[in-house]
This record gives sequence, structure tokens and C-alpha cells, in this order.
Amino acid sequence: MVEFAFAAPIFLTLVLTGLELSNLALAHLRVSQMAMTVADNAGRVTSGIDEANIIETFTGAQAIAEGLDFTANGRIVLSSLENNGKTGSKKGQVISWQRCWGRTDIDPAYGTEGKGKNNASLSDGMGAGANKIVAASDTAVMFVEATYTYQPLVSTGFFNSPTIRYESAFNVRGRQNNKISNTQKLVKMTC
Repeated sequence: MVEFAFAAPIFLTLVLTGLELSNLALAHLRVSQMAMTVADNAGRVTSGIDEANIIETFTGAQAIAEGLDFTANGRIVLSSLENNGKTGSKKGQVISWQRCWGRTDIDPAYGTEGKGKNNASLSDGMGAGANKIVAASDTAVMFVEATYTYQPLVSTGFFNSPTIRYESAFNVRGRQNNKISNTQKLVKMTC
């Protein structure tokens, strides 16, 4: 009994730490998958993008996020990055439209809808460090920022909950019209 009393707290701490680290790794995997899935699915819409397509895309992300309580603790920002059509010193990229899902007030890292429309503020494109993404003329890139405040199983101990963030981008494939429409008059998932 005495040996168990000494060993139990150590054993319990090791087990709970292992479970918490496994849960954190799973959360990283899911947020990464959500970013890739949203960018890929939005890029696959070929006929023309509509608000209904955005809702379907975010519904797929919600299925991946099951168990994370992502809606309350995270946010996905989907941006359509396009060439702004300008020349000279105003040549660059533009965030043509942007949609968000999740209740957390996390601002888009690279700007909001309309940024770069009349200037070169996005001349290098979007993305961290040297990994900038740009769209070629007459096409678009679906750029996704997925951010989640980790919700621990037990506790993160003496530290604040870490923020998990992933970015993903996919080229639009075969779409003739990159302007977003709203044929069913749905509520826009604006940022």
C-alpha cells in the first residue's frame, strides 16, 4: 500500500501527460486537414463559386473538426487571391473575396477583402516568410488560414493553451468566373 501511494501520483501524471500530448497532436492534425480540405474543396468548384459552395466547404471542415469544439474556439478564413490587373507600381495581388467560419475573433493575417485592389500592398502575395503564394492572371488561388485555441483534456498545467495555426493554398481548377455569387440569397459568412 505504501509503495502504491508513492507510485500512483507519478504513474497518474505520466498517463495524463501522455493523453494530453496525444490530444494535442490530434488537434494539430485535424486543424491542418481542415485548412487543406477547405482550400482544396473551394478550388474544385468549376462552374462558378457561390455562397452555397462556401457553406458546403465549411460543412466539410466541421465534420473534420468534430470533437474539437472548433466553432467556439477557432476560425477559418478562406480568401480568393487573384491578380489585381494593374500595371507598374500598382501591380500585385488582390483579396477578391473572403469568407470566415468560427466564432473566435481572429483577424486575417494578410488583410481583408479588397486589400490590394488598387495598390501593390500584396505585390508579393500571401503567406509566411519566403513562401508567398501568388495567383497567375485570369485565375485564382484559394488561400486558407485555420487558427484554433487548443482545448486541453485535463489541463495545460502552468502554461496558457497553445494556439494552433495552419495555412494552405490550392489553385482554382478550371473555373471561368472567380467572382462569388449568391443565387439562393443565403447569409454571407463574412469576416
